[in-house]
Amino acid sequence: MAVVVWFKRDFRVADHGPLLAAVQTGQPVIPLYVVEPDYWQQPDTSHRQWQFAAESLEGLRTQLKRLGSDLCVFTGEVIDALARLNRQYGVSQVFCHQETGGDWTFRRDTAVIAWCQAQQIEFREWQAFGVVRRLANRDDWDRHWNRIIKDTPLPAPGAITSPDPSGWPQTLPEPTHLYGAPCPDRQAGGTHRAEALLGSFLERRCVGYQYNMSSPVTAPRSCSRLSPHLAWGTISLRQVYGQSKAAGEHRNTLPRKKKSLTSFRSRLHWHCHFIQKLEDEPELEFRAMHRELEHLKSGPNNSERLQRWQEGQTGWPLVDACMRSLHHTGWINFRMRAMLMAVASYQLWLHWRDPALHLARLFTDFEPGIHYPQAQMQSGLTGINALRIYNPVLQSQKLDPEGEFLRRWVPELAGVPAEMIHTPWLMTPAQKQRYGGNTYTAPICDHEQAARVARKAVGDFRKQQVSQAETERVLSRHGSRKGPRQNRPKAGTATPSSAPQLSLFDE
Repeated sequence: MAVVVWFKRDFRVADHGPLLAAVQTGQPVIPLYVVEPDYWQQPDTSHRQWQFAAESLEGLRTQLKRLGSDLCVFTGEVIDALARLNRQYGVSQVFCHQETGGDWTFRRDTAVIAWCQAQQIEFREWQAFGVVRRLANRDDWDRHWNRIIKDTPLPAPGAITSPDPSGWPQTLPEPTHLYGAPCPDRQAGGTHRAEALLGSFLERRCVGYQYNMSSPVTAPRSCSRLSPHLAWGTISLRQVYGQSKAAGEHRNTLPRKKKSLTSFRSRLHWHCHFIQKLEDEPELEFRAMHRELEHLKSGPNNSERLQRWQEGQTGWPLVDACMRSLHHTGWINFRMRAMLMAVASYQLWLHWRDPALHLARLFTDFEPGIHYPQAQMQSGLTGINALRIYNPVLQSQKLDPEGEFLRRWVPELAGVPAEMIHTPWLMTPAQKQRYGGNTYTAPICDHEQAARVARKAVGDFRKQQVSQAETERVLSRHGSRKGPRQNRPKAGTATPSSAPQLSLFDE
């Protein structure tokens, strides 16, 4: 008999409760990953996400080999892989982490649990980071988070005893028909890279984090850049929190650095807070948090506006620079993510779902538990938050005053002076002739007028169509009050062990 450790989005060996517990049973351990073609056909997955995952899986394989084991890789459905292993070795238990994913992974997990029960195989899940399954009272969430994340990370096993891995499938085939072209400047996966990023961030890059995280000029260096690693679990959130806490409390740490690390740790708390929303209400993947606001916009999206936004051709330099950068790198800081979503929802008046899916595919660090609630918040669909209508010109002038970021990603404006680059449509023909900019597209619309129209439309709809009862339901479920129980798969749930497969919008 053997214990299967099913890896999903937790590609590491340290601070991995299911793996450590499997080794402690004394039975042979089979580390399993299944390449699921149907998952990689979901509309929020992409080629860049797969590339990062594949590199991280190869890193996991290397770690497992050092411990005397290997990674068993199947392609197809998880149940078929488990059935084959059960026939070959006899499977007594399946251990894994909980996953707050989309509807597809939820249904997959439900089916796996049912199969294990039918086969009389014990199925145990370990709680992942600070998200609590079947949370009865939102007032208790912070206490749970502190207990889990502030605990000591688990060590890696000293050694792993496995059946002879020579007969295990070894190749990691790339799923077919992945969305999108390769991402030339994306981050690479693997635990060693996560550890290097964390080390450089804690040593020097973190200083000034709270001030530098909002500008697309300074954010790429000043942010931790750990978000894809947290999303795919090459390092645990608990490891990150513990090391940043230790660095901030070291007696030689300067006050400025301590303040920066305190700000960073607050983002780790925020990260789990948003994922808890999707855990509590999985339907948020498809509909507005405030159900009545789902009807704010009717009819299909304007396809031309959507396409121009997707391609970085809106005529608003900062919006276009951010989108083009995102296509090329797979990452942009949180403030700019929020602006992209808000511009699509307000100035362009697009229904939130299409823009949300487009951004999800571009994010190497896509995390559904953060992405969908945030997409709705930036679209004014929670019913409990103030409208956040970004002015793309003011944001550009504030966050990139010299036009450094704009010139890099909008080369049509490379020769335009700083005082003109944020509003190139105001340049005279003579100025365009002198500085360039003739080839840059004109704005889709007057962004200020469009923002005023959107604000009025949302305000009128709220007054006429939004009920107090539904607003109170949202507060009850997602605010700091008692909320309803969750509709998530039930199984034997072990003591939390922290395996953050969830990424933060790393500002």
